[in-house]
Amino acid sequence: MFESIARDLLLERTDHTLELYEGSGSNWRLIKSGSPGNIGSFEDVLFANNEMQDSPAIVALFPYFRDNGCIVGLGYVDLTKRAMGMAEFLDDSHFTNVESALVGLGCKECLLPLESGKSGDIKPLHNVLTKCGVMLTERKKSEFKMRDLVQDLSRLVKGSVEPVRDLVSGFEFAPAALGALLAYAELLADESNYGNYNIQKYNLDSYMRLDSAAIRALNVLESKTDANKNFSLFGLMNRTCTAGMGKRLLHMWLKQPLLDVKEISSRLDLVQAFVEDTALCQDLRQHLKRISDIERLTHYLEKRRAGLQHIVKLYQSSIRLPFIKNALENYEGQFSSLIKEKYLEFLETCTDNDHLNKFNNLVETAIDLDQLENGEYMISSSYDATLSKLKNVQESIEQQIQDLHRQVANDLDLPVDKALKLDKGTQFGHVFRITKKEEPKVRKKLSTHFIVLETRKDGVKFTNTKLKKLGDQYQKIVEEYKSCQKDLVHRVIETASSFNEVFKPLAELLSELDVLLGFADLASSCPTPYTRPDITSSDEGNIILEGSRHPCVEAQDWVNFIPNDCKLVRGKSWFQIITGPNMGGKSTFIRQVGVNILMAQVGCFVPCDKASISVRDCIFARVGAGDCQLRGVSTFMQEMLETASILKGATEKSLIIIDELGRGTSTYDGFGLAWAICEHLVEVIKAPTLFATHFHELTALAHGNTDLDSHGKQMVGVANFHVSAHIDSSNHKLTMLYKVEPGACDQSFGIHVAEFANFPSSVVALAREKAAELEDFSTDTTAPNTNGKEIPSKRKREFSSDDMSKGVARARQFLEEFSNLPLDKMDLKEALQQVSQLRDGLKKDAVDSNWLQQFL
Repeated sequence: MFESIARDLLLERTDHTLELYEGSGSNWRLIKSGSPGNIGSFEDVLFANNEMQDSPAIVALFPYFRDNGCIVGLGYVDLTKRAMGMAEFLDDSHFTNVESALVGLGCKECLLPLESGKSGDIKPLHNVLTKCGVMLTERKKSEFKMRDLVQDLSRLVKGSVEPVRDLVSGFEFAPAALGALLAYAELLADESNYGNYNIQKYNLDSYMRLDSAAIRALNVLESKTDANKNFSLFGLMNRTCTAGMGKRLLHMWLKQPLLDVKEISSRLDLVQAFVEDTALCQDLRQHLKRISDIERLTHYLEKRRAGLQHIVKLYQSSIRLPFIKNALENYEGQFSSLIKEKYLEFLETCTDNDHLNKFNNLVETAIDLDQLENGEYMISSSYDATLSKLKNVQESIEQQIQDLHRQVANDLDLPVDKALKLDKGTQFGHVFRITKKEEPKVRKKLSTHFIVLETRKDGVKFTNTKLKKLGDQYQKIVEEYKSCQKDLVHRVIETASSFNEVFKPLAELLSELDVLLGFADLASSCPTPYTRPDITSSDEGNIILEGSRHPCVEAQDWVNFIPNDCKLVRGKSWFQIITGPNMGGKSTFIRQVGVNILMAQVGCFVPCDKASISVRDCIFARVGAGDCQLRGVSTFMQEMLETASILKGATEKSLIIIDELGRGTSTYDGFGLAWAICEHLVEVIKAPTLFATHFHELTALAHGNTDLDSHGKQMVGVANFHVSAHIDSSNHKLTMLYKVEPGACDQSFGIHVAEFANFPSSVVALAREKAAELEDFSTDTTAPNTNGKEIPSKRKREFSSDDMSKGVARARQFLEEFSNLPLDKMDLKEALQQVSQLRDGLKKDAVDSNWLQQFL
């Protein structure tokens, strides 16, 4: 169970450290320790039978609090890829930048200095770590130091010391964070790390920023609760063939979508090349299936933990390269120059006689590849004279065993190999085996001339003194051979390690090819194929998705997906308010827009008939209400926190998706918040927004001249849409049409949805009655329509014409009397007295007028 316990603690739950002790009685010593960000010492256990899907990063933060926010110094190390970096930025009180950095880096563990700030300041940072599923490890403040950092880094990092010194001197707080990491991960204690690390400045603005709420809302990464792999975007898009490498790269790409139009287009060009040439795509995928996890194998070589089996796996991958190169050379489509520049030039140099051909020759001469069938990894006997002698002895013993096999078969009168088999196992060494069916025929001879070892379902195993003696001799020779080859193995592995510099960039190239081929396979294998999006920079163009679908929802077996258009046009429908019944498809629609944009910026085709996308620097999502009672945060508070981070972090280049904001409080509070947030998004932030809501009064935002608009000015670029539903007038039955159409919806259908859920009919009837009463109670707040016709309102009360004309005349009289008061000449007390008299008079007359009563 050790493997599954270790996997659960370090890979799934990521909130524990793990220590392994050895010993007995009162004498125990620590032999291994690991944490979610530092799994190095447990790698052999964790990935013995499973691929490594994600490379965990470990981050250290050094927050420095000031009046106008907090400067955060960040350092990170990815122990698998042997990469490290630093960043420094000003952050707000919700730590939105920290959150997007943790998500982008795929961080699993974070170091913070003890007592790094007042508890009120630091608590939001702890909350961010919890939200992102990152384990917090607190270290002494004295560990966050910069002393000797340049000297330490110059040992670890490839190349000269100058660029490292320049990089470190450009930061104030980040080097202290990186210093703490070097000490915590004990990088300098392991000499195999020297000269093998890369270091860079991590720039928050080089990728699209995603926070944990967006990752959850768009179902980007897999979750334990997924019913099948297509529930998440990663599960759907993961069509990779290589062992592990491709999966890890896809993980990283999904967390770091691109912003540069040229880079996105280059990925899309390659995907298009593979989509158009299906034969090439399938051919390459077949070859990639034979490629091992080169990244991990080179890691073993560097750590001096490799054995012959790792070298053989590298060799088996290396001999596939000429086939991959050939397939790519045969491509003659419109992107052949790009394929040449991206892949062929490198494959050409890395497979020549100075590089991998040399490696292949080394393996072919040094390792006995014929023995692989028996699962033996041996140095070839022709590689060394002593081995050659031992090999001859071994072969002669093998021959004697074969002769004995035939002789025994004759004695027992059984056909060789068919009935009497010769087995070799770890428990008994060489043994004879016959099926249980044959056993009765030779039972007498067995009991007198042979030693029966065990009887099982698969037959009876037995031996005799001769076979036992030969088997022991054989085993002894094999042991001798192994101990004799030990030094040679060491030499071969040393030589093989010198090819790491070729294998590392090769692993990057193959995993990228693997992910892009996966994208092409996904785009062409779906029942409705995906299309290539047109990409424009964030300052120009609109977001137009025609016939768009949600990739994960349409991939479910039970779904017949109805496509919808989404046209976010600057100045016209940049901010869309979407109303309509529950279960009508609002949430799916607004999420699918986010998912389509994310997929396009990762470099994948999108599930649309036609798409043009203006690049977004960030996707903010406030979707679904998840309680965090364990953190003492109610549903509504969680909603407000997520919305606060949108209001603070979003720019006009972001995309905002909000689903049913303001539900967890009273209707009026909720509506007030929703209205204010909408106005702020439209007028201040100006980001394209999809806002799904049940507050139908919000649709008035699209009509500027409304009483509710606090500034009385036209809102630019607000448009109403609704998800359509059909009600059968005879039986009140509701049918969802799942189409998004222009215009507002004037009712919620909540009671119909309750009927769907099989509420008792008496409850439904009472609900209808109460809803009708309340609708009568409230005055009309719906905006007038622009074309002069009156919008039918659900909140309209009918008054008799006589009542209205009398009421209007009395109201006019009241207003005239009020305006005639010489208020400028009265003192306050007198003025109040006069107004109060006027009001009492109006109240008296209003007793007979329903129309007047609504104003009192």
